[in-house]
Amino acid sequence: MNMAKTKAKVKCELGMIGLGTMGRNLLLNLVDHGFPVACFDRNPDQAKTFAREEAEGRVEAATTLPMLAALLKRPRVVMLLVPAGAPVDEVLKKIVPHLAPGDIVIDGGNSHFRDTERRQRTLGRKGLVLLGVGVSGGEAGARHGPSLMPGGPAEAYERVRPMFEAVAAQVGDQPCAAWCGPGGAGHYVKMVHNGIEYGLMQLIAEVYDLMTRGLGLSTAEVRDVFRDWNASELNSFLVEITATVLDATDPKTGRPLVEMIRDAARQKGTGAWTTASAAELQTPVPTIDLAVAMRDLSGDTAQRTAVLEALGEADGASFGGDTDVLLGQLRGALYAAMIVTYAQGMALLRAASAANKWAVDLEMVSRIWRGGCIIRAALLEKLRLAYQKNPALLHLLADAELAGEVVRRQEELRTAVAAAVELAIPAPALAASLAYLDSYRSRRLPANLIQAQRDFFGAHTYERIDEPGTFHTEWVEK
Repeated sequence: MNMAKTKAKVKCELGMIGLGTMGRNLLLNLVDHGFPVACFDRNPDQAKTFAREEAEGRVEAATTLPMLAALLKRPRVVMLLVPAGAPVDEVLKKIVPHLAPGDIVIDGGNSHFRDTERRQRTLGRKGLVLLGVGVSGGEAGARHGPSLMPGGPAEAYERVRPMFEAVAAQVGDQPCAAWCGPGGAGHYVKMVHNGIEYGLMQLIAEVYDLMTRGLGLSTAEVRDVFRDWNASELNSFLVEITATVLDATDPKTGRPLVEMIRDAARQKGTGAWTTASAAELQTPVPTIDLAVAMRDLSGDTAQRTAVLEALGEADGASFGGDTDVLLGQLRGALYAAMIVTYAQGMALLRAASAANKWAVDLEMVSRIWRGGCIIRAALLEKLRLAYQKNPALLHLLADAELAGEVVRRQEELRTAVAAAVELAIPAPALAASLAYLDSYRSRRLPANLIQAQRDFFGAHTYERIDEPGTFHTEWVEK
């Protein structure tokens, strides 16, 4: 029997366009689970080399898009893992002429959900289906089990569900992949995931800063603290990798590598999209907002230098307390602020789901975030249980157990913020998390004054506490 001919007769379940880090590793994950797949890259030699060497002949390499389409089982499934924005539109323009009604296109990049909905309408007019799929987990996740957040027509997801559930991370016997809703719901869920990621990373960085600059701990000592914390209620991927990062040595200088890295963070846009959407939906996400702002501030080194020269370096007090006591308080503060950050993200998801009529299942979102993704954490099981107990939960902090977790640690969060102020160490995400809590715990906010001010200068009217309706006052006699 001619094995080459036999192999050629097997139609591929999926064709991947884009052989960057994510595309290559997801393909290898698929073939490991027994799915015949094909690949295409704008560099034909890269596709052939990958199929021959990395995939060891287990992936079919297409050198043209018509060849890719011919290799696929009908209805075809084509997945794009290319940079978001114009590159997605360019690839779609080239692949669509080679597809037929009923075929499915998957955009697995970090596309804006509105772009996904626009593309769904465009492809829909040709009888094609587009699934917008959030993929989280980085290189290791793509290779060994990501968290997958698909959105689009439910019936189209059913076609690819066996593949997605097979390659996704598994927590117990549950795959970290599930349909998130119609339209752009999948990419929106991934966007909020990334917004939460921004918030958590900023919180961890502020605690790191308090330990190093504030308490004078060495990088090795801080590494050990994070290792210990990862064995506690703070267990999470981001806390785990923080300890790993702090353990790395720079081969050039022999110093901890993290100390040799410039203090200028970057972003690819998903955090900013989260804050913009939150503002549009009038849903506060202050911890995430501050995390995005601090990346922007850190990156403008010329402006930072000019202002530093004008103001001089901040002169905070020296820490004179018990280091071990404050470390314990920082642990509680970080955990409380992490809960608050997840709560902000889930509140935004709830608002967007209602506004767009997506009916996103927040218990399901919590479940598929427990493994594979960047924000996976032991805490997510508590979120899942909260939504399982009450699917109509208005806000995570209205759940009795999570509220209790935060209340038990709110004084530690207050102490951490006060310590940062005394030591002149910026901790805006910690402070925003505390202010968010205090705002929800206040029976009366000063918005009454803002209503009065708006009525004064713009006759915008105000509401009273003792009778319904809207009112206007002539604040100054004419």
